[in-house]
Amino acid sequence: MGRVSKKRKEALAKIDSAKAYSLTEACALVREVSNTKFDASVDISVRLGVDPRKANQMVRGTVALPHGTGKDVRVLVLCTPDKEEEAKAAGADHVGLDDYIQKIKGGWTDIDVIITLPAVMGKVGALGRILGPRGLMPNPKTGTVTMDVGKAVGEVKAGKIDFKVDKYGIVHSAVAKASFEPGKIQDNANELIQQIMKLKPSAAKGTYIKSIYMSSTMSPSIQVDAKSVIA
Repeated sequence: MGRVSKKRKEALAKIDSAKAYSLTEACALVREVSNTKFDASVDISVRLGVDPRKANQMVRGTVALPHGTGKDVRVLVLCTPDKEEEAKAAGADHVGLDDYIQKIKGGWTDIDVIITLPAVMGKVGALGRILGPRGLMPNPKTGTVTMDVGKAVGEVKAGKIDFKVDKYGIVHSAVAKASFEPGKIQDNANELIQQIMKLKPSAAKGTYIKSIYMSSTMSPSIQVDAKSVIA
């Protein structure tokens, strides 16, 4: 066992690991125990009572966080020349097609989201081995394969995120920055949890939301009382 730093000891002392905090309490506490020199990310982990290996129990969706993510999202739009101006005007960081496909084939993935047109998905699909593992593959279900590229860029820049249950039945997502006021962290976290609730698969039996934990980068986890969120 490595030595526990003084700051981490102080953070651990503030959290009662046996207690499930209300969402309001957790959002205030996560700021208190966040002690990184940079503006840490606030993350939520929701464990669901689903079997993600079964197609009819897959939980995946998008949510627009009311206060954004606090992160500057770098967007690449892969489109035909007639859509380039629309993408640039909406605030895309990179716009193009074949030149960027070549860059990605060469290993460049210095972006957070890729938006593309249905007509060029054939070309983009060939990048699956590179983009898939990094969670960068555009998908019509998350609104990143669309003719309306300007709207899609605007939504992503404003704080629209997509989420997906992992193979362990957990949805992990960053919902805010530790510098946000507790009320704004709570609004964003609540919006994500409510969206996960709406997506409950009819095939899922028993308790759907099994546990909720909140943490910031490198901070201990805080258990959130699911009853404080599920109205």
